[in-house]
Amino acid sequence: MSDHANDRIAAEALSALRAALTAHGITLPSLDLHLPSYAGSHRTPPLISLGNCNPGTAERLTAALNRAVGR
Repeated sequence: MSDHANDRIAAEALSALRAALTAHGITLPSLDLHLPSYAGSHRTPPLISLGNCNPGTAERLTAALNRAVGR
């Protein structure tokens, strides 16, 4: 990882998202920086790739988001 500010922003957001998901028992195995955008320009932070998940993980993610908005 470079020391560019936008790279740090993306890495911190990725770490925070992973921790929040883990707190809800959710693991997205392919959660990572989106490599093509990471290798690109430094004008904007790299994208975060959420990746694929199985139906059970999608259900847990949906439930966690619904709890967050009080549904």
